[in-house]
Amino acid sequence: MSTTTARTSPAVLAPVIAFAALTIAYVATSARTPHPDASGAEVLAYTTSHVGLIDAGALLMLLAAAPLAIAGGLIQRIMRGPTIVTIGAALAAGGLTLSALFDWTGARLTDSAGPALARTVADLGYMSGGPAFAAGFGLLALGIALPALLERNLPTWLIWSGLAIAAVAALSTLALVISGFGFLLPVVRFGGLLWLVAVAVVLNRR
Repeated sequence: MSTTTARTSPAVLAPVIAFAALTIAYVATSARTPHPDASGAEVLAYTTSHVGLIDAGALLMLLAAAPLAIAGGLIQRIMRGPTIVTIGAALAAGGLTLSALFDWTGARLTDSAGPALARTVADLGYMSGGPAFAAGFGLLALGIALPALLERNLPTWLIWSGLAIAAVAALSTLALVISGFGFLLPVVRFGGLLWLVAVAVVLNRR
């Protein structure tokens, strides 16, 4: 008499939705944050007058890092993909974590700290939550989409859009040296977010 064991996949949709919700909430709280080209005086004026808002945004970003890392591990397990999936998710989550900590630190600065220090801390937060996050997310997308292209275990449109996001993420890291590439960072953050939700929905249905 033989027995069969039903194999169930971990529910990947929950952490992805949590990551999406926390990301959207963070963006809503930080909509008025000075741009990377703002002066140190503008940054210091904003941080000293919006401490509570910055703290809330930093908390939301910090909380978003955990479900992203969990989602990467679950997707890698479900798809039996390469470890680059979990590595990319960990790097992206690490970028969010550092950015949250730098934002929180910036909110602790007073007028006596000076505009130069305020601008430096803001730049560290931008680099962590921008190019560093994009680099990690690009690896995550590449680790999912490239094996799926070979095995055809995801819809074709999802595979190619994932490869496109990985390519845009790689280009967006050039924002570290060429500010003109900074416009690609929101594409990675929001386009990648929608793509990751779509991946989770497909895997969850299976």
